[in-house]
Amino acid sequence: MSANPCHVPGLQGVPAAPPPARLGADYQLDVSGEARLTLGRGWLGLGLAALIGSGIFSVLLVASRTPYVNRWLPAADFFQISLVLHVDLSVLVWFVAMAGLLWSLYGTARAQWLAWPGLWITAAGTLAMALAPFLNPGQPIMANYIPVLESPLFLAGLVMFGLGATLLVLRSLLAAPRLGMRYDGRGALGFGLGAAAVAAAVGVLGFAWSWAVLPTSLHGKAYYEILFWGGGHALQFTWTLLMLVAWLWLASACGARSVLTPRVTVMMFSLALAGVFVTPYAYLAHDVASVEHRALLTWAMRLGGGPAILPVGLSVVYGALAVRLRAPEQRPLRAALLASVLVFAAGGVIGIFIAGSNVRIPAHYHGCIVGVTLALMGVVYRVLPALGYRAPQGRMATWQPWLYGIGQLIHITGLVWSGGYGVQRKVAGAEQVLRSTGEVVGMGMMGLGGLIAIIGGLLFVVVAIRAMRPPAARDSKA
Repeated sequence: MSANPCHVPGLQGVPAAPPPARLGADYQLDVSGEARLTLGRGWLGLGLAALIGSGIFSVLLVASRTPYVNRWLPAADFFQISLVLHVDLSVLVWFVAMAGLLWSLYGTARAQWLAWPGLWITAAGTLAMALAPFLNPGQPIMANYIPVLESPLFLAGLVMFGLGATLLVLRSLLAAPRLGMRYDGRGALGFGLGAAAVAAAVGVLGFAWSWAVLPTSLHGKAYYEILFWGGGHALQFTWTLLMLVAWLWLASACGARSVLTPRVTVMMFSLALAGVFVTPYAYLAHDVASVEHRALLTWAMRLGGGPAILPVGLSVVYGALAVRLRAPEQRPLRAALLASVLVFAAGGVIGIFIAGSNVRIPAHYHGCIVGVTLALMGVVYRVLPALGYRAPQGRMATWQPWLYGIGQLIHITGLVWSGGYGVQRKVAGAEQVLRSTGEVVGMGMMGLGGLIAIIGGLLFVVVAIRAMRPPAARDSKA
């Protein structure tokens, strides 16, 4: 037997060919360091708490818009208060918490004095907002991006949340690793996370700028609509960048190699970030209350992430479908990735056909938001073992993203159907004025899909909490 490892028996003197190299880039984040892991567990806990609260309010929200069921519920204020808390917890708090998780795990140990205050202040603000409907209810204001309750407790909580999130963003910028000019897959993902932090900083600047220059004569919805418009648009770039990072990471975690090189990926992230810099120009060029200011920010958001989303999405889907999974814990990761791309793509297509102010608008942004949410759910599944917990696996973990995603597809299909009949957004009960069978069927689909999605969302919390239980607790249940 030859000692030469490249020698093939029977072919004397002919070396065997080396194993073929795996083509494509590997996008993985190096998650280590006890201080970072402890901070990451804190942000994960806040995110899961926000989803639990959002799920409670979403049950009330969907019930209030479902034909026949809504007859047993209170009037429009009930729907609108539930909508305010559902949106703020499921989008604002959940997304900020997941950004905190990713930035904390990837960042260096610098600026630790900002890390824990940012988390605790953000959590305290979240708690105050969630308790406001029960302790100090106020008039619901359905402003875009951040709907509010005009109550001292809710507004104080929102200010605290904003302060904590600002500390998070500042710390993420200070603790960002130095990347240099040569990128591997890990460096490219780090660039994407840094770009997301820059976009978030522009968002914070937008909120502060609007507050500083807003006319004092404005009140109610007009005031909050303008206050949150600029910063809210900028934050969409943050969420998009986090989603692209999650897609690439999840695909590589499934064993796929991306056809996009790290240098090309960095260029994609740069394209996804570029549009956010229109924000300060919009403030300098136009009055915050002007139509031109709103239109310029809307245009920048529509064009900003598009050029990057399509190539990254196609590359991760191709890679995830082409690879054979080697471990059971990879199945939930691939399910979250594919469901995320599918739902986000559906939301993007719906946006092309929006005309007027009807329920096609929430169908569009529900698709896009849920696409981001599914990607972040996959990230949670991916990082749980690094945080010291068990890797989610099994049928429940694998089917949870599909259940959540399919429910949302049915939900937004019902909204698109109803939007064709002119059913208005942000109304419920008798205010919907459902005149025809088609309108009732469309909103019925909305309710059914919403219920399925709620179940899928709650299953995510169940899967995550089961994986986080101590071994003794798991063994006692077995």
